[in-house]
Amino acid sequence: MGTATFDDAGVYLIAPGMALVQTVDFFTPVVDEGYDWGRIAAANALSDVYAMGGTPLTALQLIGWPRDVIPWEVAGEVVRGGADVMQAAGCTIVGGHSVDDAEPKYGFAVTGLIDPDRITTNAAGRPGDTLVLTKPLGTGVVTTAIKRGACPAEVRDRTVELMVRLNDQAARAVREVGAKAVTDVTGFGLLGHLHEMLRASNVSAEIDVAAVPVIDGAAELLEAGFFPGGSERNLKAVSPFVDDPVPDLRMLVDAQTSGGLLIATAEPDALHAALSEVGVTGWTIGRLTDAPGSRIRCR
Repeated sequence: MGTATFDDAGVYLIAPGMALVQTVDFFTPVVDEGYDWGRIAAANALSDVYAMGGTPLTALQLIGWPRDVIPWEVAGEVVRGGADVMQAAGCTIVGGHSVDDAEPKYGFAVTGLIDPDRITTNAAGRPGDTLVLTKPLGTGVVTTAIKRGACPAEVRDRTVELMVRLNDQAARAVREVGAKAVTDVTGFGLLGHLHEMLRASNVSAEIDVAAVPVIDGAAELLEAGFFPGGSERNLKAVSPFVDDPVPDLRMLVDAQTSGGLLIATAEPDALHAALSEVGVTGWTIGRLTDAPGSRIRCR
């Protein structure tokens, strides 16, 4: 499995019953504190492995650093944050690479193991499946406000806690109920990643906009004008595929960092019970349909 279906990670069979799952992700700072940035970057990189149904095994660090501008001690805090999250995930950092860069960047290439018969993919959605989301939206809006020095402390703390939270327990619940169609919601926003699932699965979707969870305080920041450029690009890219759009789609296309899992399941009650069992909240936000054209209807 590779790029053909726009899945979250690549899967390579290495032996009967065993495959590697591989992904890479890195980005510029989304918060001011180096330790938190490192934690968020690690959780974000691990998320693609969880979305595919894999178990992280090893990771390689990727660091771009303006060595003559920002002290190396700050880079040490970033690395410490990343290492703490990787340790919590049971994933071993085995090395990496750093370069002198005008703008700091940090992330990981992650390798995991996966059972080829239990892969979760964005290409397995079926008409009638219920759509469940495991984290609220708004991290792009909030981190934009953070960068501009205009984010209330409580909103910042709430958002960092969400971004640092691993998707491992949500993935465990998915495996328990046998759901097959999963993606994580990151840079393309909810509607962007949903549309990739629709194209790969040859289905369409209806979204109950009022049911989509949003981080407390994010809506107010959006109204105040904090909307990142990546989210603007998402809006332009996905708008042609949206029918009966609500007046404001911006939160639904907000570019997320370390967002939740978007799960399509034929057994929503069992999934919600399994999520609750591992301490994860799931929100039912819509369903897949057999309408042609991989369209998204907002209602």
